[in-house]
Amino acid sequence: MDGAGTGRLEAFSDGVFSIAATLLVLEFSVTSGRDLGSQLTGLWPAYLAYATSFLTIGIIWINHHYCVETFGRSDRTLLFLNLVLLMIVGFLPFPTRLVAEYLQKPGENVAVYAYDATFVLMAIVYNVWWRYASTGRRLIAEGVPDGAVRAITRAFDPGVPLYAVTLLVAFASPLASVILTFVIAAFYLPSAALFSRE
Repeated sequence: MDGAGTGRLEAFSDGVFSIAATLLVLEFSVTSGRDLGSQLTGLWPAYLAYATSFLTIGIIWINHHYCVETFGRSDRTLLFLNLVLLMIVGFLPFPTRLVAEYLQKPGENVAVYAYDATFVLMAIVYNVWWRYASTGRRLIAEGVPDGAVRAITRAFDPGVPLYAVTLLVAFASPLASVILTFVIAAFYLPSAALFSRE
């Protein structure tokens, strides 16, 4: 498997990203016989959790695609790290549902801890995935300039510290923590542009 191309890696990853993003919509449900307007209004925690998780998955997918485009090949270690990353992405709908159900209710602290911890773990694995491939240009294609590799690394650098802060904030205010996670997603939204800066 060492020295293999990246086509199958990207195709499998795209499938997992798509499924995870689609599963997020399962957070929404209403009950017949009750006032629909109040139910829809009361779903605001689900809207917030959905938007945050969907944006994050979308950003990871965009940046994952850009990173893979810089690879000249893959190896077993990269495939294993990619699998771990996808496992966490595929798990994300579960803590998202916890936030949707428990935010501003008893149990919200534990729900948001699980949510934030998932993001921290995902950021750590994503960083390890990229740094394994890029250190010493181990898997980087010959035609990719060093400046592009450095730009991607710089874009990755804030991820773990930022998500660690959201976990710490959750101890004081679960709602503020979820809002901060949404802000981080918005911050990373233009990161594809950052990636291209040398």
